[in-house]
Amino acid sequence: MGTLTLTARPDVRTARRLVVKIGSALLVDRTGGLRQDWLTALALDVAEAKARGTDVILVSSGSIALGRGVLGLPAGILTLDQSQAAAAVGQIRLARAYEEVLAPHALTAGQVLVTLEDTEDRRRYLNSRATMETLLGLGVVPIVNENDTVATDEIRFGDNDRLAAQIAVTIGADQLILLSDVDGFYSANPKEDPTAVRFETVEKITPEIEAMAGDPISGLSKGGMKTKVMAAKTAVSGGCAMAIMEGSALRPLTALAEGANATWFLPMGDPQVARKRWIAAMKPRGELRLDAGAVAALMQGKSLLPAGVTLVAGGFGRGDAVAILGPGGAALGKGLVRYTGEEARAIAGRRSGDIAGILGYAGRGPMVHRDDMAL
Repeated sequence: MGTLTLTARPDVRTARRLVVKIGSALLVDRTGGLRQDWLTALALDVAEAKARGTDVILVSSGSIALGRGVLGLPAGILTLDQSQAAAAVGQIRLARAYEEVLAPHALTAGQVLVTLEDTEDRRRYLNSRATMETLLGLGVVPIVNENDTVATDEIRFGDNDRLAAQIAVTIGADQLILLSDVDGFYSANPKEDPTAVRFETVEKITPEIEAMAGDPISGLSKGGMKTKVMAAKTAVSGGCAMAIMEGSALRPLTALAEGANATWFLPMGDPQVARKRWIAAMKPRGELRLDAGAVAALMQGKSLLPAGVTLVAGGFGRGDAVAILGPGGAALGKGLVRYTGEEARAIAGRRSGDIAGILGYAGRGPMVHRDDMAL
């Protein structure tokens, strides 16, 4: 079967920050048991990536599949209550499994459970992002999953492809790998159409590309190719390259680096540039006026500290966009503020060490972090 090559594909070994999505069918066998050999081999890939200096985040399905086996729940579709009960039991086992395979490599696993609301609500989004950044800064490998014990249909992603893409954009990843049951994106279902062509790379997700995404090829994946293309649209718009590859072989990331079949969706620019562009397009809910010293610090790439703020205007909430102004009121840019308007007014012009005494808690450091600023 031929492939369609448009341009050179990315190299997973060069990723600065890598998100890997793992489906239930790869992690759990049809009897509900963990595929221990596969997970142990994946841990080797993760350890090698970490040794190269790559931040690695795993978005892992499998908690419901593991839990239903332990609880002896019937085959077939589970009710919401049954799924949430299975998730509650399975999450413990899933987290323990990752902890046990990463520990021999001196790597620490951290469990992060999220819902769709956590990425749509600005305050929750910032909390999630701050937590993930802290974990990565401490060398932890976050294991992310949808919080199936509490999520209802209204607040669900519904599939981990789109969750993984949202996580990738949230933490500024430059590569996202979907370990799937198919070896890439095809022009048609290759099991039904012998003329189907696999794409090596997709430079732009056109309506024609979207139309090619049909139903799941194997019937094992939850979301199917349509959700993978939706995930790709989210990822590439945030500056993150995304690959779809068949992941059942041992050491899938090594296989990808050595040329295994895959389709790469190419990013629209750098993830940090994309984030700055997103912030710049937001409507400000308030204003922060700075002194000359703070302006000079921002021009050197530093964060905005409360001490450099001379005036706060507006009734904004934490995570809202605010306009950043110079001493004379000239617009310098925009940023996502880490305090409410009331809190910002209370600590404006004060040193960071004074924040706890003023607000009654230690605070969140800068007024606007440099990563949340577009000047």
